[in-house]
Order: sequence, then C-alpha cells, then structure tokens
Amino acid sequence: MTAKDHLIIFDTTLRDGEQSPGASMTRDEKVRIAKALERMRVDVIEAGFPIASPGDFDAVKAVAETVKESRVCGLARALDKDIDRAGEALAGANAGRIHTFIATSPIHMQRKLNMSPDQVLAQAVHAVQRARRYTDDVEFSPEDAGRSEIDFLCRVLEAVIDAGAGTVNIPDTVGYNIPDQFGSLIRTLRERIPNADKAIFSVHCHNDLGLAVANSLAAVRNGARQVECTINGLGERAGNAALEEIVMTVRTRQDLFDCQTRLDTTQIMNCSRLVSGITGFAVQPNKAVVGANAFAHESGIHQDGVLKHRETYEIMRAEDVGWNANRMVMGKHSGRNAFRTRLQELGIVMGSEEELNAAFSRFKDLADKKHEIFDEDLQALVTDATLDAANERVKLVSLRVCSETGETPCANLVLMFDGEELAGTASGGGPVDATFKAIETIVDSGTVLKLYSVNAITSGTDAQGEVTVRLERGGRIVNGQGADTDIVIASAKAYINACNKILQPAHRAHPQTGDV
Repeated sequence: MTAKDHLIIFDTTLRDGEQSPGASMTRDEKVRIAKALERMRVDVIEAGFPIASPGDFDAVKAVAETVKESRVCGLARALDKDIDRAGEALAGANAGRIHTFIATSPIHMQRKLNMSPDQVLAQAVHAVQRARRYTDDVEFSPEDAGRSEIDFLCRVLEAVIDAGAGTVNIPDTVGYNIPDQFGSLIRTLRERIPNADKAIFSVHCHNDLGLAVANSLAAVRNGARQVECTINGLGERAGNAALEEIVMTVRTRQDLFDCQTRLDTTQIMNCSRLVSGITGFAVQPNKAVVGANAFAHESGIHQDGVLKHRETYEIMRAEDVGWNANRMVMGKHSGRNAFRTRLQELGIVMGSEEELNAAFSRFKDLADKKHEIFDEDLQALVTDATLDAANERVKLVSLRVCSETGETPCANLVLMFDGEELAGTASGGGPVDATFKAIETIVDSGTVLKLYSVNAITSGTDAQGEVTVRLERGGRIVNGQGADTDIVIASAKAYINACNKILQPAHRAHPQTGDV
C-alpha cells in the first residue's frame, strides 16, 4: 500500500478512554492493553498524559519501553513542562510521538485560556518546535476545532505544519458536528491550507450526539488519513469513535473508501473483552461488531436466509473480528499444553512461567466447578489472576454467608491483611451487602460504593459471574473486578480488588487536566 492508501489507526483507549469516570487503569493494566493493541497492529497507541501525575508518567514510560511494533504517543498541552515530561516518558520508545494541543475556538480562548488568537497561534508554534527537540514525529491538535472559526483554524494549522507538525488532528471535542458539516470542514482545510500536503490530517470525534463514527468516516471520505478512536468506544461523557466500527466499516465498504487499515481484525474481540474486563465497562449486547448479539439471528426469516447463504443477512464474517465459530471447549481433563496453546490462540501472553502456573491452577479449580470452560471463561480467569499480582495488601482466605427466608443475611469471613489473618462478621440487606460490610469491619477503607455490576460470562446456571465494584474516596475512583461461579465470592473478590487499589498511595491523578 502507498502512504495515501493507508488509513492510520490511532488508538487512545489508554488516554482518552481512561478519562471515563471510573475507568482509571494501573500501569500493568495499561501495558496489558498496549500489548493487545500491538498484536492487533494498531499504528499509534496514545499511552497517556505524562504530566498528569507520576503514575501516568510511569505508565507511559512502561508502555513506551514494552511496545516495539506500534508507535507510542504521549499527550501534552502546549506548555514547556508538559512537552518536556512527555519527551522524558517516551525516551525509551522504539518509535515515539508527542501530541500537543491548544484550544482554538472563541469560547475556549476567551473563557478557558484568557488568550488572544495571536497568543494562541504563537503558543501553538512554540509547542511544536519544542516537541521537535525530542522527536521528529509531532502531532498538533486545535482543541474544539469543530467550533473554531475557519480562517483562524487555517492560520494555525499552516503555521504548525511549517513548524514541523507531521500530523494535524481536527477534534470534534464536544461532539457538536454532524457528518456533512464535519466532512466539509476537512475538505475545506485541505484545500485552503497551502502546505496541507506536508501533513497527515487526522480526526478525533466524540460521541455526545451519537455521531462520532459517522463524523470520522465522513472525514475519511474527505481526505483524513488518520482516525483517533478507542476500543468499545470508551471515553468520557458519551465516549469516542469506536475503533472496531471504524475499521470494519472501511474494510466492508471498500467500494466507497479509497484507503484501508493494516489491522489484524481477528484480534478485535480479544481487545474488546480485555478492555471491558479491566475497566468494568460492560459491552451492551446490541453493540455493533463486538456485542453478544452482533452476529445472532433469532428471526426465522433471517435464520433461513443465513443458512441458505450467509451474505443474505451478514455483511461481514464473525470470524473476521475474532468471534470463534468453532470454539475449543476445555474441561478438567485438559492439560497444561492445551491451556497454554488456547491462551496463545486468544492472543493472551503470560508474562512468566509463574503467571502461567498460577492461571493454570485457577483453571483446574474452575474445571472442578464448571463442566465446560469457554474462551470467555479463560479471558476472565486470566484477568482475575493478574488482579492478585498488582497490589495484594488484602486477600480473601475464607467466606461463609448465611441467607434464608425471613432471616437477616449474615457474612463471616477471614482476610489476610498486611500479612495478618483477621476475622470479620456483619449482617446486611442481602448476602452481598453483608459480605461488603464484613470486609469493611477489617479494612475500614472509608470509601463509598459507586457501582456494583454483575455480568454472566457465558450461558448456563454454572456460568461464571463477573462482578465490577467501583469505590470512591476523597474524589479518587477505582474499579475492582472478580469472577467466580459463586456470585457472592465473585463480589467479595471484586470488592477486595478495589480496596487493594484504594489503599495504595494516590500517585495517579485522574487525567482530566486537558482534553482533545
């Protein structure tokens, strides 16, 4: 493919996706997702906002030093301290990019920045020039471009391209645009800016009106050659353009798009499940491409048509995005090699032999409880195994819950807390409530429960339940996850996982100090 034909996929799940309230990720979780994105052959991975906190800096640095095949990007406001910090975080990257931005819409310049247009222009140019000290690959975004004045936008973009920005990104920061309007904006900018041919035009669309994907595709049809998107459309407010929808639309409608991506689309489902599991944001069943019902047919007419000829009702194959038509069902007689092989086929790479052994031990325990173990079970099992490795001040030793008609549920448990076994007892409105209260008699986390969510991983009465717990303390929000065939135990695991996170030093601020 020539450069013109290549549509660059810029994934910002680790940066903009993390700005969803409650979706904060640890460094190790970011690295796991980055590895999955690399296996999918994503072109650019925006790993975070290094200036936001020491923790975010460490996460970007870890991703930059781990990923070798994809380009790793760090976000920076058009400030020297931001750019320098991003440069430091990306120093170990095989291929790094600094993405700097400043607002250009009248409302942002006047109300947020208190800067004149000339001051904004000068700051934008200075930021690009400073970023060039660290890398030849610099991207510039005029924040809130969708509501910026076209003449001023042209002036700024021409100037930053002259200053060395190889990519100029046009963000619809507040999801205000509609497809015809946004596509026309991209075409106009490319026609009016004299040096437009010296930069790749990118777009970053938010989904406030449900138009992020449509706006992004309209931009591609009008010459944009990079799309910034996230797995499952994750992101603050209503989210971002969904990577899987962008990629599969371009692939499916090659009659309309004169470009194509380089992604291994068979990795889409693995990435979707991983991101959902880590963030606790479940994928709705009717979500395009990755939802449980995306390739399901219940109508008799549809079923008949698909059986006769698949293309009658399916415009893409489930296998092409990683749904496994012939899934290997594993059980208690499956050996270590079969377990390892299936994990590799699912794109799951264990960090060490010790991690593999721990995951295999959990697999055997699950096989004693559940006759058939599916791919979704393995995904949850590995996620559950890695949760324990990060921050284990608190561990569940044993749990006994009594719940019967006409009686108040009661929970008795033993926790290992900082190396000491402690017992706790509490009653509550239900078995889960009692369990959480019993945990608090020992941990005393001082948190408020913001979310409790349960999802069945597979069908059947013996299915694992995957629980997400969201806790808040002093403005800090963390997610905890747990999975088990016993929903009360899964709930306890999730609550303890969240407690372990909240008990760690608050070295990571939520990266909300700026957005594009």
